[in-house]
Amino acid sequence: MKFKLKIWQLISALWLLIILLQFNRLIELAVLWIKYFLLCFNDFGVAISLLDFKLLDSLLALIFFIVIPLLLISYRRRIKFLNYKLNFSNGVIIILLITFLMAPIITSENPDFQKNLSVTKHLTPLSKVKVLHLKIEDNYESTLLNKFLIYKREIIREVFDESIIYADSMGEMAPDKIIYYQKNIMKELPVEKLIENNGIPLITTKTFLLGTDEFGRNIFTRLVYSLRISLLVGTGAVLISFLLGITMGFIAGYKGGLIDTVFNRFAELFLAFPVIYLVVLILALFSSSLIAVVIVLGISGWMSLFKIVRGEVASLKQKDYIQTAKLLGIKTNRILFKEILPVIIAPVIVNLIFQFSNVILAESALSYLGLGAGDSYPSWGAMIQSGQEYITKAWWMIIFPGGCLVVTLFTANYFGRRINKFFNPRLDK
Repeated sequence: MKFKLKIWQLISALWLLIILLQFNRLIELAVLWIKYFLLCFNDFGVAISLLDFKLLDSLLALIFFIVIPLLLISYRRRIKFLNYKLNFSNGVIIILLITFLMAPIITSENPDFQKNLSVTKHLTPLSKVKVLHLKIEDNYESTLLNKFLIYKREIIREVFDESIIYADSMGEMAPDKIIYYQKNIMKELPVEKLIENNGIPLITTKTFLLGTDEFGRNIFTRLVYSLRISLLVGTGAVLISFLLGITMGFIAGYKGGLIDTVFNRFAELFLAFPVIYLVVLILALFSSSLIAVVIVLGISGWMSLFKIVRGEVASLKQKDYIQTAKLLGIKTNRILFKEILPVIIAPVIVNLIFQFSNVILAESALSYLGLGAGDSYPSWGAMIQSGQEYITKAWWMIIFPGGCLVVTLFTANYFGRRINKFFNPRLDK
């Protein structure tokens, strides 16, 4: 009898892997939140004012990490999806979701962090550098607030950190100074400026798992946060497309007449015009931002869903049970949600899954053209665009984001086909 992994087993394995690799990071985040809750009890108003997105993001990631094993223990037998056999498609989906939810745990770096460009520029995958940890004098009163701010600065990294120095290698250590090399240039640093661990200057080794880019930024960290942007844009745009498509499709199919004609011609106008040109034009005129990209991609993708919903509703409204519901005086929105939507939900779900992959591809294309979410957020498309300039000497800059994009699109389309076959078993015949 062959043993086949199930989805809940993959989730458990990933959870244990995070503990194994990022145990110190979990402890750091837990201590950060203990300090924050103590600050809440001491001065609630100040604590609320300090609650920014990065701090909240780390809290949610820690909560998800704690909740996942509890859900597996409580609902593993009740939720059928968790007991499905593991395959490539659902395995990638689980990895993407866990990475999305636990990005602050998986990587502790800021995706835009850069330091000592001469040392970190274009490092190959698995490259290692020496890290010198400097003493930072904090001339603050020893209050609960200041202790929290100092600890937060250490745990939630910014784009620049003055407390460390990267070096290619270390030279001989003298009693009063440290000798290190940056791009074969020898430099010296007084020992008293370094943090000491048991009387020995603290010098650690850092490994860049997937290498660095032209600005010395960690490729792995940027891939993790680029995934979040792609999934956020995809989910937001699909939600907008869903609301527009199902609302306009229901109105056109249910009312008919002039309204149906106007909506149908409007959708055909959008379908006839290359949508990517319209999206580029709007973003070029009104500037690009994360919210703008989500809205524009959502507005430009509702037509196919509109056609599906309109056709289904126009056919269903002639059915006897719909006519009976109208004669009984049941409200239109109740007919939609109780009678029509459950019938058309299968083609709607399939359409939305394929639309999701199209949106991710469109967002990457816009980022490649410089019209994506902007410089504030990393993106697979922007990483591919910057990597093409160095493809001969820094292949990892384009291979890794390109591979992530291809795998995500393949998984979304494969999952869409599986869902379509589930709702339409005759497709296998």
